[in-house]
Amino acid sequence: MSEVKLFTPLKAGAIPLKNRIVMAPLTRNRARAEDDTPYDIHVDYYSQRAGAGLIVTEGSQISPQGKGYAWTPGIYSDAQVEGWKKVTDAVHARGGRIVIQIWHVGRISHPVLQQNGEAPVAPSAIAANSRTFDGTGFVETPTPRALEIDEIPGIVEDYRKAAANAIRAGFDGVEIHAANGYLIDQFLRDSSNRRTDAYGGSIKNRTRFLNEVLEAVVSEIGADRTGIRFSPFSSANDISDSDPMALFGHAIDIVNGYGLAYLHLVEGQTGGPRDLPEGASLEALYDRFNGVRMGNNGYTREMAIEAVETGKVDLVAFGKLFISNPDLVERLEADAPMNEWDQSTFYGGGREGYTDYPTLEETKAA
Repeated sequence: MSEVKLFTPLKAGAIPLKNRIVMAPLTRNRARAEDDTPYDIHVDYYSQRAGAGLIVTEGSQISPQGKGYAWTPGIYSDAQVEGWKKVTDAVHARGGRIVIQIWHVGRISHPVLQQNGEAPVAPSAIAANSRTFDGTGFVETPTPRALEIDEIPGIVEDYRKAAANAIRAGFDGVEIHAANGYLIDQFLRDSSNRRTDAYGGSIKNRTRFLNEVLEAVVSEIGADRTGIRFSPFSSANDISDSDPMALFGHAIDIVNGYGLAYLHLVEGQTGGPRDLPEGASLEALYDRFNGVRMGNNGYTREMAIEAVETGKVDLVAFGKLFISNPDLVERLEADAPMNEWDQSTFYGGGREGYTDYPTLEETKAA
């Protein structure tokens, strides 16, 4: 029997992967409240999952302004770099590869999460019909403040600094979060971007911020250590566009110009149905990209094997299955039973539901 391609090595840019299974970025809300630094439990959590070909960390804000949820980690301070260095060292010691997902949430925030109680920022002063977690419960996201044009270069610079900090912290690279209705996605979509300056209006203008972020990150750490995530057909955080195929076709053309390590697409609704709107084609978008393609959203073992064997994608990202199965790659390879996840422990808390899921070996020994 021929070798199953899903379990074979691949190189994504400069990053050698031992298999094609990726741990998807997963917000878990367990960072230190006072300074957004990782705890030692982050070291255990990520190193337990080092069997993945690649780990993409939870979204980590590029600045205090970029924060949108309580207890999410950052990558803008020396203390955060030191905290993440323990994580990357532990993952590398177990033969894993890890990149950090860098994000700015834009309007998906709340004044209680912002410095000095300021309003969240966005391309335009349009509220999202969404909610965020402020540390005590879920609260409605308010109307943001539209960014002044002279503020935008500073945010681009924050992305560059975050990428530099990621390399200082020992990461193998970064994934730019341009999906799920956060800041870059807000600039891209005509439902959230009503600007009349160089950053709004035409698709070329709405992709300007994306292009500037890519230029900053790539010039700092290299294209071969940079990936990007889009969610072309997801309405997460109240985002939409009148012509997503044209928009994301153009966005992928921009990405192609940089020669990134990989393109990561959320297929369908983020964490929901895989159905696509009329006229939408993931295949057309994947075919447009000249590099390593990562698929994500509701993949089963059988779907993942088929997608990689047929060449639809090169990598498959798993989310919830990696939460409850630290040894997911081993279980997938052996077609073994999976631990069930406990959704009540997804967000916030300590080790329960975080580092205490048993491996297959531990289950057999019990």
